[in-house]
Order: sequence, then structure tokens, then C-alpha cells
Amino acid sequence: MITLQDKELLAKKGITESQISEQLACFRTGFPYLKLSAAASIERGVLSPEASDEKCYLKSWEDYTHTDKTIVKFVPASGAASRMFKDLFEFLTAEYNKPTTNFEVTFFTNLTKFAFYNDLDVACLKIEGKSISSLLADENYKAVVNALLSETGLNYGGLPKGLLKFHKYEDGVRTPLEEHLVEGALYATGNSSHVNVHFTVSAEHRTLFKELAEEKVDAYGQKYDRSYNVTFSEQKSNTDTIAADMKNEPFRDKDKLFFRPGGHGALIENLNDLDADILFIKNIDNVVPDKLKEDTVRYKKLLAGVLVTLQKQVFEYMELLDSGQYTHEQVLEVLQFLQKKLFCKNPETNILEDVELVLYLRSKLNRPMRVCGMVKNVGEPGGGPFLAYNQDGTISLQILESSQIDMTNPISKEMFEKGSYFNPVDLVCAVRDYKGHKFDLSKFVDKATGFISYKSKNGKELKALELPGLWNGAMSDWNTVFVEVPLTTFNPVKTVNDLLRDQHQ
Repeated sequence: MITLQDKELLAKKGITESQISEQLACFRTGFPYLKLSAAASIERGVLSPEASDEKCYLKSWEDYTHTDKTIVKFVPASGAASRMFKDLFEFLTAEYNKPTTNFEVTFFTNLTKFAFYNDLDVACLKIEGKSISSLLADENYKAVVNALLSETGLNYGGLPKGLLKFHKYEDGVRTPLEEHLVEGALYATGNSSHVNVHFTVSAEHRTLFKELAEEKVDAYGQKYDRSYNVTFSEQKSNTDTIAADMKNEPFRDKDKLFFRPGGHGALIENLNDLDADILFIKNIDNVVPDKLKEDTVRYKKLLAGVLVTLQKQVFEYMELLDSGQYTHEQVLEVLQFLQKKLFCKNPETNILEDVELVLYLRSKLNRPMRVCGMVKNVGEPGGGPFLAYNQDGTISLQILESSQIDMTNPISKEMFEKGSYFNPVDLVCAVRDYKGHKFDLSKFVDKATGFISYKSKNGKELKALELPGLWNGAMSDWNTVFVEVPLTTFNPVKTVNDLLRDQHQ
């Protein structure tokens, strides 16, 4: 039953009653698992270019950057860093007062190696009247952790990752935001010498991000002879999803409908709003210091080179098909390109007449395109690349999470567990058609690829609805190509102690 108060809330959020009905139906019916054809591999859908091909792709990207096309670096950065400090939060409430677990011992043994050490020392002096070294001598370890995590200290437990100090340099320290600004100057700059970087942020931290960017862009602009255009957006409130109770009815908190953020899949709306030809997408915490950026930059350019090379061929084929002046052999050539280069296959194309086949080819070529870096699977939790069946019966490359795969099916489970590649979230995207018009990215989302998780609010259990993930179902109907990239390009920071790895020192 939707009340007058509910209707006012929906109007404020920009959500319709029909959307609520659709979402509640999802709780009742659930989401289907995707049918797998195979895990992607070098033999099935993952490119590993030869040196000569690499050289051509790198030149293609270099040539593209000398055109008037708009290149944007898109960085999802709204996530809180609280999970980075899960072990330290647990230490604060533990019954013991001295470092006991391996994690705690490692953290305190290496405190001076963290880029935030000097700031933490100042915070300890401010709160406790003692330096870090004095507090450790007194075995007051929890005071140090409190100064790091609490609002009265550095508030690292409440800030997003993008604003934390990650890396030390001779002339100072850098946050992930700054490392992304540097990366943008090194591989995502067009003919105008503008570095366009867009961060998606939470509303509560937008001002802090904006202030930090404004403080730093002049120095980096001068260093790399670039001008910066740094923009921000927030996840839209109309992408929030209704929570449900265990009976699949709307969950209410203090008699009000309760909504939750729809997950990173909601960011397809933010991506859709950007005026760009090419978009680089990479997570906020996957950054390294300058001394290790060479591989990152090289392979970002390689991915982009593969993308613009394939896009050029797609545009030529689209012009050919739209002209109507083609031979049967040319149509078969386009079909071979779709199957062999874009890895999109339809078992029924052999029974289609030329006219039907052309319509099919147009529908598959005239889509957004993404080239995604894939690293060798080393056991990190997360998704991977697969050849999967689509609703129209075609088989194409998809990035899937474990929640999208039926783990009760032994064949699917084995494909997932034995997959040789892992998704590091390393994408380069082309979002215009051959006539220069922007695609409406919302039309290429597979709405049947969301998932349901279980949460709680004020002690009451609830079901939460996650929208199709940004690089999963939200890009399901894109043309997709996977390229092998080295592990050196994948350096995420999931816990604070990851900053002690050689890649971040």
C-alpha cells in the first residue's frame, strides 16, 4: 500500500510507483543465472598481441590523441575506506590492548612506512599530547589507532579512499585522486592538451574532493604541461532501490519506505551524462607511485589502441551496410569480423538470408564498445571474463561475478573456479556511433542481471536490490573485447596493510 507520504518521497527521489512494482517483483522472482559457454582464455576470447601488433595499436592510439576527439578518465570514487580498516576497528574493541594478530603486528611494526605517518603523529600530539613514538613506548597502541580512524583525528575510518594519503615522494605525499590526475596526463590527453578527469563521489565528501583537486591541479598541470578539467558527480537518487522485508513487501523504517544505493551499476547514468568519445574507467584504489607507472601507462594506451582500431573497422562496415552497396562476400566478411574480432556469435546466422543477416549485423555493430584488460587469476575475490549466452541466443564476452553463476551446477562452478583470468576493472570505452551521435547507454543494460543481498537496518533483516553492475550487466549489450595485461597493472588497496606492499612503497 503506497501512502501519501510514500508518494511525496518518491516524487522527491524521482522514482515512479511502477519502478517500485518492478523492483518488488525482482525480490519475488529473483534473477536468473547466466548460462555459460566457456571461461574466456587465450584460446577463447582473450587477446595477447604480438610485439608487432602492440606497436601498431600504440601508434593507433597516438594518432587518435592528435584528433579533436574528447577523452575522459572516469573514476568511481564514492566508496568509503572503512573496509580498509576493518582489522583496526576490531582491535579498538578487542579485550586485549597490545598487537596480537599478524595484521596488527604488521601494521604497528611498519607504521613509519605509511604515507600518512607524519599526519598521524600530529593527530596523536593534538589528541593525546604525545607523539606516536611516546604512545608506543607507553604501549598505548589503541590511542594511535583511534587518532587514525576517529573524527577527532584523521578520520580515515570515515573518509573515502580517494582522499587518503597512499604514496610517499621526495617532495611530499599523494592521494589516489592525485595519482589519477597524473595518470590522466600520461595516457588520456587529446589534441587540446586538456586532461578531463571525472570522479563520482558521495555528496558528503564532494567538497573535500573539490578542494583537494583545486589545490593540486596547477602543480600537476605545470609539471606535465597540461591543463586540467576535473569534474564530479554523485550517484543519482532515482537509482536508489527499494528495500524489501522477508515477505518481499516494502521495508519500512519508522513508517517510511527505506531505499538503498543501487550499487556501482547506478553509475551507468553518470557515465551516460558525460560528453566524450573515449572513456577510460578504473577503480580509485588501483594506483601506483610514478616509479611503477610505466606498465600502467603502456597497457592503458594498448587497450585504447585496440579499441580505436576496432572502432574504425566497425564504422567502415556500418557505412558499407547502410549504403546498400555490398556484395554477399562483403556481408560474410562483416560476419567474420563480428565473430572473430568482436567474439559475438549467433548459431542461427547460417540460416539467415542476406537482408536478414545485414539487419542482424547492423544491430550488433551499432553498439557501444569496450576493451577490457584482464590479468592472470591469482586467487583475488571478484569477477572474471566469460563467454555467456544472451537473451537473444547469441554468445558474447561478458564480465561476470560469482553471484551471476549457478554454483550448484558443477560445470558452471568448475568454469568459474578454473578460469585463468580475473577482472581488474581496467576498461576503455567508445560511446558514439559512426555518425558521431552519442549512444544512450541506458538502452544497453540487461536488467535481468541484478542481484539480491541480505542486510539489516536497526536490527531488522531486509533484502537489498543491487542494479546490474557497471562493468557487468550494465554493459551487457556492448561489444566487448578482452586483452591480457600484466599483473603489474593491478595493485588494489583492500586493506591498510596493502600499502606496505612493494608496489605502494
